[in-house]
Amino acid sequence: MQEILAKLEEKRNQARLGGGDARIEAQHKKGKLTARERIEILVDPNSFEEYDMFMEHRSVDFGMDKQKISGDGVVIGSGTVNGRLVFIFSQDFTVFGGSLSETHAEKICKIMDMAMTVGAPVIGLNDSGGARIQEGVAALAGYAEVFQKNIMASGVVPQISVIMGPCAGGAVYSPAMTDFIFMVKDSSYMFVTGPDVVKTVTNETVTQEELGGAITHTTKSSVADAAFDNDVVTLKQVRRLVDFLPANNREKSPKFTTFDLPNREEKSLDTLIPDNPNKPYDMHELIKKVIDEGDFFEIQPDYAKNIITGFGRIEGQTVGFVANQPMVLAGCLDINASRKAARFVRFCDCFNIPIVTFVDVPGFLPGTQQEFNGIIKQGAKLLFAYGEATVPKITIITRKAYGGAYDVMASKHLRGDLNFTWPTAEIAVMGAKGAVEIIFRADIGDAAKIEARTKEYSDKFANPFVAAGRGYVDDIIMPHASRRRIARGLRMLKNKELSNPWKKHDNIPL
Repeated sequence: MQEILAKLEEKRNQARLGGGDARIEAQHKKGKLTARERIEILVDPNSFEEYDMFMEHRSVDFGMDKQKISGDGVVIGSGTVNGRLVFIFSQDFTVFGGSLSETHAEKICKIMDMAMTVGAPVIGLNDSGGARIQEGVAALAGYAEVFQKNIMASGVVPQISVIMGPCAGGAVYSPAMTDFIFMVKDSSYMFVTGPDVVKTVTNETVTQEELGGAITHTTKSSVADAAFDNDVVTLKQVRRLVDFLPANNREKSPKFTTFDLPNREEKSLDTLIPDNPNKPYDMHELIKKVIDEGDFFEIQPDYAKNIITGFGRIEGQTVGFVANQPMVLAGCLDINASRKAARFVRFCDCFNIPIVTFVDVPGFLPGTQQEFNGIIKQGAKLLFAYGEATVPKITIITRKAYGGAYDVMASKHLRGDLNFTWPTAEIAVMGAKGAVEIIFRADIGDAAKIEARTKEYSDKFANPFVAAGRGYVDDIIMPHASRRRIARGLRMLKNKELSNPWKKHDNIPL
């Protein structure tokens, strides 16, 4: 018996070594952790249970029958993050470059099936050279099996992808279908075709980092949601994100103890809005002053900065925040901002996370580039996302809410549950100056008349009272009372029930 037990332990130790000491050292020299080291940082101490440690590939071509390593380049299992169950797969670059084989794919699919069966998040740590060429179409079939699991899990359990090395070709489509993608600066990249192919086909010279590095995907393409300095920091941020998310689409997010009183008033908010209506202010300040202890987890902070999306808590419960940012493009909605916010709103709606929206929007960004690139359909994505969402929705208009952008930003007409304004709110078709120049076009040469008309229009419409008079705004509140009103509103809405008409699925304007 002891001999058998010793043999088992020996095989386990061999499997834990992956590709061996030399390859582990090479991984460390690149500033990267191994697959198992990453898991140790991600989950609570001693909570990881590994499955299929001894699985091997079944390929016999090109000498592969003589190269078999237990685990076949991916570590799978379950563990806990702050006591809550998660399922993990971590690709091992020390084994065949982390390449995906038929067996490798089977292991990933198994863990995703388990996650959906018990209702827990899936976290994928990607570090792979792509499909295992020696297996040909069997490897490609494996990718497609993983893709299908991603699709089935979408909206059922949260899926988080962490790119911690190469992720190229067909491999990129699995992370692309997950809810969040984090990358590691200077050591991870994603692209469909690499720099050599780009050079051959388009004659463009580009580096891996420029083509698909973390900075590119967090600032230009919006493929990734955030980038961090190294493996350790990235994994710690994944733990932080998991704390904000529910385990599945049937549960609510976890409740955290907070010492921040729900009725706390923030007097400094009474002076947040500048006297000059054209002067910007930082919407981050408002978000951080109304949430519990200022703990805000921003999603895509480096992309489409004219809108802010992220998670905070009110009375210990997760809330999704969407806010126009007057510091960038005056808070205008454009193509990128609309896409960014629409995706975030839809995630929150999938997973029962209430949405609070802070509005200061002068309209949609004008220009030929916006129109040529489809601002009509792109803007409609955000409109559709808000209108479709059935979770509690609270909206506060702090200053401008002009034109169609007023409608789009979670207005009462899109089934907003509670719509408040500050006394500084201006709800109108457009700004007073532009409106007067259209209505009183004949008086444009007379400066005194135009000035008088502008004041008249401003007095009539550049305030929240007309909207409040029609019931489009539930109340005009003092800025310092914003946290208290949001907390009370969410408490009132916690048992909200609203359903959309039956349909196979909607047809969002893609």
